[in-house]
Amino acid sequence: MAFDNIWQLLADNVGTVVTVVSAIAAVIGALASRAETRKQRQLRTEQLRQAIDSSSLDWGNAAIDTLARAAMLARTRHLHGNEGAFQTARAATLINLTSLIDRGRMFFPNLDEHGKGAEKDGAYRGSRPPILDAMVWVHCEIKALTREGGPTGDNSADFIDECRRLVVSELQAHLDPRRLNQVIGRYDGQTRTHQKQAIGRAESLRQQLLTRRPGVSIDNPTRHPEQPETVQ
Repeated sequence: MAFDNIWQLLADNVGTVVTVVSAIAAVIGALASRAETRKQRQLRTEQLRQAIDSSSLDWGNAAIDTLARAAMLARTRHLHGNEGAFQTARAATLINLTSLIDRGRMFFPNLDEHGKGAEKDGAYRGSRPPILDAMVWVHCEIKALTREGGPTGDNSADFIDECRRLVVSELQAHLDPRRLNQVIGRYDGQTRTHQKQAIGRAESLRQQLLTRRPGVSIDNPTRHPEQPETVQ
């Protein structure tokens, strides 16, 4: 008889029962939809990550090739048949480096953009990240390179190789093949310890460059030696 009573209760409150069942169904549907939306968002995020990684890797491959060629130019400068051939090879290397530095800003924005260089164009405010610092130091070294001889201290090619190693290390940290849980801000999201170490290495290389090449233009590395120095 208890069953009959329950059935009668449901029959008397059919509207309420329908409302409750509909509400439960709506909640279940909303949860299912939310889970699917989250899954789709994760998929789109991973696709975006892969696209960014692919473009970054293309840039990195070009940068590594150019730095390797720059080091070889330094090692074989005395083998060029004449000054004209050497200057042509050096100019081509400088053009590639200049292009790569600016293209690299698309993947490695300046640090502390609100605290330095507010008067500059947006992409040039703040401080260059270490990976682009290393590229700039190589540009400065190649620009100062001559066919006849080299600076005192370590060989130019060895210095360029050191810069290339920093670029490779920072590129790997940016791509981070061991981690797939971030897409945007991965470079800035590195541990402070790693970032400080990289900045310290870049600064050490900068000091070496200034020792090797007194008077070199750090803030305006693409300036031709015959052009007057400008304050940035």
